[in-house]
Amino acid sequence: MHDGLRAERNVSAFWALSAERVMEELGTGPDGLTEDEAAERLRKYGSNIPREMRRPGDLFLLLSQFRSPIVLLLVFAALLSVYLHQTIEAGIVLAIVFASGILGFWQERTAADTIARLLAMVQVRATVLRASSEKEIPVENIVPGDIVILKAGDIIPGDCRIIESRDLFVNEAALTGETYPVEKIDEDLPADAPLAERRNSLFMGTNVVSGRATAIVVHTGRDTEFGRISHHLELRRPETDFERGLRNFGYFLMELTLLLVVAIFAINVYLNRPVLESFLFSLALAVGLTPQLLPAIVSVNLAHGAREMATLRVIVRRLASIENFGSMNVLCCDKTGTLTEGAAKMHAALDVDGKENQNVFLLAYVNAFHETGFTSPIDQAILSYRQPDVSGFEKLDEVPYDFVRKRLSILVSRDEENIMITKGALRNVLEVCSSAQTSDGIVALDSVKENIQQIFSDYSSKGYRVLGIAFRKISGRPVTKDDERDMTFLGFLIFFDPVKEGIAKTVADLAGLGVSLKMITGDNKLVASTVGEQVGLRKEIVLTGSDLRRVSDEALQRLVRDVDIFAEVEPNQKERIILAIRRNGDVVGYMGDGINDVSALHASDISISVENAVDVAKDAADIVLMEKDLNVLHRGVVAGRKTFANTMKYVFMATSANFGNMFSMALLSIFLPFLPMLPVQVLLTNLLTDLPEMAIASDSVDPEYLVRPRRWSIRFIRNFMAVFGMLSSLFDYLTFGALLFLLHATTAQFRTGWFMESVISASMVVLVIRTRRPFFRSVPSRYLIISTLAVGAAAFLLPYTPLGGLFMFTPLPLSFLAATVVIVAVYVLTAEVAKSHFYRRSTAFA
Repeated sequence: MHDGLRAERNVSAFWALSAERVMEELGTGPDGLTEDEAAERLRKYGSNIPREMRRPGDLFLLLSQFRSPIVLLLVFAALLSVYLHQTIEAGIVLAIVFASGILGFWQERTAADTIARLLAMVQVRATVLRASSEKEIPVENIVPGDIVILKAGDIIPGDCRIIESRDLFVNEAALTGETYPVEKIDEDLPADAPLAERRNSLFMGTNVVSGRATAIVVHTGRDTEFGRISHHLELRRPETDFERGLRNFGYFLMELTLLLVVAIFAINVYLNRPVLESFLFSLALAVGLTPQLLPAIVSVNLAHGAREMATLRVIVRRLASIENFGSMNVLCCDKTGTLTEGAAKMHAALDVDGKENQNVFLLAYVNAFHETGFTSPIDQAILSYRQPDVSGFEKLDEVPYDFVRKRLSILVSRDEENIMITKGALRNVLEVCSSAQTSDGIVALDSVKENIQQIFSDYSSKGYRVLGIAFRKISGRPVTKDDERDMTFLGFLIFFDPVKEGIAKTVADLAGLGVSLKMITGDNKLVASTVGEQVGLRKEIVLTGSDLRRVSDEALQRLVRDVDIFAEVEPNQKERIILAIRRNGDVVGYMGDGINDVSALHASDISISVENAVDVAKDAADIVLMEKDLNVLHRGVVAGRKTFANTMKYVFMATSANFGNMFSMALLSIFLPFLPMLPVQVLLTNLLTDLPEMAIASDSVDPEYLVRPRRWSIRFIRNFMAVFGMLSSLFDYLTFGALLFLLHATTAQFRTGWFMESVISASMVVLVIRTRRPFFRSVPSRYLIISTLAVGAAAFLLPYTPLGGLFMFTPLPLSFLAATVVIVAVYVLTAEVAKSHFYRRSTAFA
């Protein structure tokens, strides 16, 4: 064991200390912690997650079910009833409120557990030294004193002091606002160095762009710079259209509810009815009118959708993104690994004359063999092509690859000569060359440029990827990117990456769902055009990175409508393309897995990555595919649309039958000499009508609903509420008339008959509203049918049981039951006819 845990969380101004001193303060060493030490520190200091991002505890989740002001007022009024010795009624009110809260708590907790299990499948992991051995662990298990090993694409798992680094560049834009990556090195700094100048420190939430480093974790969780900032800032991501629509819809209903309830309470008091009973009745109406289970219903639907998508190997990291996934109508993706197999294979190494050349391959192999900054499929393809003897080469230095230069340079020594070998995109390599190596010797580059371009075009037009390789003899060391000049062009590296089998059909299937595909790639225009044609994209217009630099944002917004292929694109241009498409009103998904995709992932409506992506891309993603396959994505889109459809079904239900029933009851209370229902009966009605709606997450969805993207429409919902709410109220008043004037019901019979009709009609109309088809041509899920029939049966039987007496119901004669059956049957048929006319006249969800 290292000495104690005395100071792990108190190493202030650690950037002013040497790495050795920091290790001493943290009670660790170059070999890292032992597993026992790490476990003890994890127990003591908790998970490496900022407090604001942690899942709320069960007690908080339970109490949050009762945070509605209306529910709190109802509880207060019930307790006041207990004080006034109305114990039984108050107890029933409290029991129903508590039962509703428990139901919401159970549903939300189940949803949260589901998401936690899914997220565990796509954890961001970090490489640490534990007792001298490297191992990968989830970032949340990192503790102060851990020694972490970092490479390009890794997210920094805590605030760290660098022990050693090599060509290390880190993106700190999220923390400091600095646009460009900053170089990090082990150096001494003063204690008052500002955050942006702490070059020997790494901070949680930033990411490695290139190079490698070993560092010691000093602070984790809320003690990091990120954690301290997040304590004062709201960490919520921007609202999706769906979330914003739900919020506005909730405000709309709340305003209507409060207006109605205050008016009903005032009128009942004016009519000299008991104040407390009128108050309880008004609050009970408010509970019935307010979609109090909407958050739970939405969570359950989204969690159910996430679980279904997980079976399709699509992991949802952010629940709210499911709606955007279903609404997506444009998908942007890279070429490599998405449209092609992604396993680059080397075809040939050619000299300037286009002939196979062993020396070209030898230098390409040396370059790939000694590269340490960023492991790429290209290097893997070179290393697996052949294995020449490179023992005579000694690596001296490296200039890591970056996505602006698009070059990688390695400085090696051989036979007492220092040679810098540079490979990369052909155009970028030619930019730093002034001569070329031919069979006749070294000549001026301009004399062979035409031949180089011809070879490039010939291979690119056949779908091959063509890189360039160059060299320069150099005397000094180390080298920087400024030394990439006056080089000698050596030849070509030819690679092939075949198009995936069946990808053209997949692209066509996505188009059938209303999702158009756009390819954004860094590859050259000819390769991109060839691959685009093979998969079924329009190739008439291909926009390149240089084209993008010449057009304005307004012009680009018009151009993107007619362009499917973007080639030779730089990372920052990907973001610009995404934003231009979004400005046209499209919902844009972007699929990426590399460091250069992060800005585009953040700019998109729905960010999609893959399980084996670099950490920073995976962390930025809303959706993670366990396979980089558009077929998987296609199935995920369908599942996302099902989830959205079932969520909207609940919204329609909450705004039709339930709303109509409560509205009818509120108005009738003005004219009747008694309350149409007692407060406990209103609450019971609300609870029972919610039960079938809880099963909506499992419901089937009609195939025609899935053929195009769907979006939230508050106008459509208001229209739906007006039509079906009024229809519900119309049949409520028919029920009132039948009970009062035809059947001459007593007060208890009226309340019982009205309870039966309202619960049964609200339950049965669910089967009508859930589909645009005639209800008998769309089969609901088993759970929805069972819950609907069970609630209907409970409403019929309750008055005939001892429990009915507690709610002050009375058994009804057969004539009352027959009238209820007839009214409900006519209501269901009328709702079916009204639905058909409504959808024919509506365009929002057509």
